Amino acid sequence: MATIPQLPPSLEFVNTWVDGIWEYLTLPVVLALVVGILAVDVGVLYILLLLVTHTPRLETESEKHYITVTSDGKKKGGIRLPDLLDENVEAEVFMSVVVPAYNEELRIEMMLDEAVEFLNDEFPRDSEKKKMVNGKANGHVNGHANGNGGVNKREKKKGWEIIIVDDGSKDRTTEVVVEWMRKRVEKGEVKEGELRIVHLERNRGKGGAVAHGMRHIRGQYAVFADADGATKFSDLRTLLTRLQSIESTRPSPTDPSKSEHHGISVGSRAHMVNSSAVVARSWYRNFLMYGFHTFLHVIGIQKIKDTQCGFKLFTRDTARLVFWEGHCEGWIFDIECLLIAEEERVGVEEVSVTWHEVEGTKMNLVWDSVRMAWDLVVLRAAYAVGVYGGVRRRWRRV
Repeated sequence: MATIPQLPPSLEFVNTWVDGIWEYLTLPVVLALVVGILAVDVGVLYILLLLVTHTPRLETESEKHYITVTSDGKKKGGIRLPDLLDENVEAEVFMSVVVPAYNEELRIEMMLDEAVEFLNDEFPRDSEKKKMVNGKANGHVNGHANGNGGVNKREKKKGWEIIIVDDGSKDRTTEVVVEWMRKRVEKGEVKEGELRIVHLERNRGKGGAVAHGMRHIRGQYAVFADADGATKFSDLRTLLTRLQSIESTRPSPTDPSKSEHHGISVGSRAHMVNSSAVVARSWYRNFLMYGFHTFLHVIGIQKIKDTQCGFKLFTRDTARLVFWEGHCEGWIFDIECLLIAEEERVGVEEVSVTWHEVEGTKMNLVWDSVRMAWDLVVLRAAYAVGVYGGVRRRWRRV
């Protein structure tokens, strides 16, 4: 029996109280107390996680429409976008390109020049046109041949589209793209509807802009690319070849009579880690880069060396799967894509790409690095305990 020594007479009741407690502190009671405390702690942590998780805002009616330039050079808006989440909507073109853009009036034209030249050459809308390589016709226009020497059995669409998602820019990004497109339409390089501009009413962040664009693609394949043109766009050819080499087919869980085609090809700058382009950067930027990679490794993101390269290619079905219920609208949305792919057993191929530093980054290195680390912890925890992913899992198990 325990007592508290040297208590004044006025506090002797404390000893009596302690003696009474010890009489009831049997092993079952102690275990019940421990379990109860742990349950309360877990409940509190779960509630706190619910409070800090992010729910993306719904699309407004105007954000479900796009702007283009007609064949006579006139700006035309209010055209309804297709809905990727509707599984009955079939692909209309072979390749969709989604470009998130926030205050990019000074950089986006150069990127579009490079992209359209490549797309017209590689994925022509004219079925008779063949891409010429060393004077000979390329036998797999639109990427028909896969990496195993076989040919995918589904019907191949033709042509391409670019979706510019203006993420609430405060500059003339939309106007600059409209003027750029008007000139290209006059030259016959771009047709009406091939380049579509979606203007978000409020800034959502890069992840939110990419997700918005991906949910309205028409392509059998869809790639998102940064507006600064830092990645050589023609590397899309390699991404497509490598994706098709790992592309898998499975029955649709919502309609077993239909087949789904899955795969992701991830552009990577990991091979450039010791190159002059990286070494020449400021010491603190490289310090933050290595610190972020270490943090990713610690929390279990280990298979992909470069998760943040803004050049990733998806099959149509994988884009629907990954962007069905995205939560991260900031810089680490790429990691959420990879986590979903891992959970859904979608093959991911990392492909080295040509990349160069471009001035004008929108990142605040210190603040955004802290925010990314915090978002990453929340993301990992939310998927681990089931706060995230519920809507997608219920859809996949209908």
